[in-house]
Amino acid sequence: MSFFSFNVTLSHTIFLLLYIIKINKATFKGGTNMKKNHWLLGGTLLGIVFFLAVFLIKPVGVSTQFSVLSGKIHTAIAADVTAPVPGKPKEFTSTNAYYAKSKGKLVGNMQNLVNYDFIFVLSIPLGAYAASMLTGRKEQAITAMPKGSKLSQFALGFLGGAVILYGARLADGCTSGHMMAGISQGSFSGFVFAAAVFATAIPTAILAKKYLAGGK
Repeated sequence: MSFFSFNVTLSHTIFLLLYIIKINKATFKGGTNMKKNHWLLGGTLLGIVFFLAVFLIKPVGVSTQFSVLSGKIHTAIAADVTAPVPGKPKEFTSTNAYYAKSKGKLVGNMQNLVNYDFIFVLSIPLGAYAASMLTGRKEQAITAMPKGSKLSQFALGFLGGAVILYGARLADGCTSGHMMAGISQGSFSGFVFAAAVFATAIPTAILAKKYLAGGK
């Protein structure tokens, strides 16, 4: 981690902490309800987690691990897709150009799923479940999905997730890698990615809301 990246990440975290303390000053002193500012507290805690990840280990990334998992399944079917680099038994390459990119980093991670990145991704749903149990919010109604059977809703959700994941891999990163981890380190691609996400997500959300409301 470079000195510049460390300072950018640290300054962002300090700013968030100071901001939440300022907004919730009365809350910390008087113990009043924080629900109206829950997004601010959650965002600050998320910023701290990303800072610790960058400072202690490495920047956070999520969508890449889906490529790692699919590659692992692929190699289980066709073992000759990957092979050790001649003279370097601990390094791997692949006949698949996508696996072999980034100097074989992806194909290297495919050899052993017990690594920091993959365990981090597996921990996301586990952490979400733990948070829901601790806060008592076990279930929430899904109002953004068209009415229908659970199977049709699952199919639409799966299709939407597949499209998002495909786009993330085309962009060589997702909101975690590009936006959260990237922007916190001052990455220009992170800012470009964030602008593109909001430029498409906001109109899409508005149109989807009108559609679900019957065109009103």
